[in-house]
Amino acid sequence: MTQHTIEPLTGRDVDRNVMQALIEQAAGTPLSFQDCDFQNADFSRLDLRGFQFIACAIADASFQGANLADSQWLRCRGGQASFASADASDAVFQNCDLNNANWRRARLASARFQGCKLTGSDFDGIAYLGWSLEECLLVGALLRGVSFRKSDIVQLDFSDADLSGSDFRDTVFQGGSLRNATLKNVRFEGADLREVDLSGIDLTAAARLAGATISKTQAAALLAELRISVV
Repeated sequence: MTQHTIEPLTGRDVDRNVMQALIEQAAGTPLSFQDCDFQNADFSRLDLRGFQFIACAIADASFQGANLADSQWLRCRGGQASFASADASDAVFQNCDLNNANWRRARLASARFQGCKLTGSDFDGIAYLGWSLEECLLVGALLRGVSFRKSDIVQLDFSDADLSGSDFRDTVFQGGSLRNATLKNVRFEGADLREVDLSGIDLTAAARLAGATISKTQAAALLAELRISVV
């Protein structure tokens, strides 16, 4: 059940001391912030369960090891923010700019990312059971060993991402891109790749697509990149 929050705090500059004072005053009630500035501040290991952040600036802020379970992040701008080792289980990130964010060893079970910019983000070692990503930019992101098995992948741009060891078996790609992605030891058996951009995949990577379904147009494009003509 979603907890009630107090009226949003608007237009505040919030550092660690201010946040701790607000938490004490709220006496366990989740706080809501709108158009607030959290940039460069340290909120590591704080209990922010159920908090809501709307159109806030969080660039270079640290939420390392914080409890962010059930939190909501809507239209926030957070380039290079750190969520390393945070518990963001059941959190919602919607239409946020989180480019180059650090998610290493974060707990993202049942977390939802929708319409987010996650270019260059580091997801190494995350716990992600039941998480979902939709219409997100993951260009150049680090997603080694992540399983997307038996899921519908909706408009995810993995261009230049490191997907080494990831599992895409029996997935259905609805748009999106794997252009120039690192696909070492990736599994695609039973995957439907007909709607995804496969351009830039070299011969070695193309071999990883064994067992997947691609379109005739995609097959011709792959052969063309190998300088093989189909007549």
